[in-house]
Amino acid sequence: MAALRLIAFQSSVAIICAVFVFLGWGVLAGLSAGAGGLVAVLPNFVFALYAFRYVGASRANQVYASLKRGNGLKFLLTIIMFAFVLKFYSVMLLPFFSAYVLVLFIGLFAPVFFNH
Repeated sequence: MAALRLIAFQSSVAIICAVFVFLGWGVLAGLSAGAGGLVAVLPNFVFALYAFRYVGASRANQVYASLKRGNGLKFLLTIIMFAFVLKFYSVMLLPFFSAYVLVLFIGLFAPVFFNH
């Protein structure tokens, strides 16, 4: 499944980003970048599970409902994870948001990485 391959690629980019930030700026910055990557990857994974459950033109209503449910759950999970991380953990905001945005941009450039 191409969506799971993209999420695996996003996860590896998040881990590599966190390691580089850790090596360059220290433990707190590396953990912050890792948290930012996790906040981006986990809702995308949940969306992929919901969105691509049903495949085929004969199940159009189920596909549409599943896409709506997955998108809403992704949005809700993203908000909850942002609130949880920013409320209960001491994070450095620049590495946190930089890793989050970097992992999201990987999804935008997916056609460049995967030739489908």
